[in-house]
Amino acid sequence: MADVSADYSGIGLTTYSPSNTTVKEKSDKLGQADFLKLMTTQLTNQDPLEPMENGDFLGQMAQFSTVTGIESLTKEFNTLSLSLNQSQALQAATLVGKNVLAPATKMTLTDAGQSVNGAVDLSASTSGITVNVTDASGQLVRSLNLGSLSAGLQEFSWDGLNDSGKAVPAGAYTFQITGQNDGKTEVLETLLNGQVKNVAYDSASSGLKLNVQGLGNIGFSDVYRIG
Repeated sequence: MADVSADYSGIGLTTYSPSNTTVKEKSDKLGQADFLKLMTTQLTNQDPLEPMENGDFLGQMAQFSTVTGIESLTKEFNTLSLSLNQSQALQAATLVGKNVLAPATKMTLTDAGQSVNGAVDLSASTSGITVNVTDASGQLVRSLNLGSLSAGLQEFSWDGLNDSGKAVPAGAYTFQITGQNDGKTEVLETLLNGQVKNVAYDSASSGLKLNVQGLGNIGFSDVYRIG
């Protein structure tokens, strides 16, 4: 995908790309002009007693049209890709300072007893939904019983306290949501909420990354909800 070459630093977007030296190489593929030149040479040097059949000529013209169409399509696609990439960059830059909901299982708390908001998107009514929070050592610190919930986006909030009612220390915590379907326990996708600190263009993956407080880098396309 084309790189974002514009400067968006004024609106909170950092762009970067690896430095490289452009080396002009001779292409080993036929372009539009080469194809036309070869076909003209063939017509000029053909045996007048055995001229090219109409079908053969039409076939080569069809190939010429294909080459022309592919080159034109490639140019238009590159232009469209650049335009879309720049538009996406501007949209992402406006998210700085806003909260986003995105798929994640880990949250780093900067303060003791910091609350965390999250959600689970259910495709159908689900019973026995539980949110388990574990610390960096894997120790269970809090279990939230949400009970039975209907289909749709269902939100939850953890107050930053353990099961004994004491504030947990700052650090990394893992969230896992489970539910009961047809008598079987299933692990459900966890969505966590965080504030966007900055946005950067990752030239390695040709995509935009949101640096979300507590969650780290999140792909722009992975954002589930804004606000």
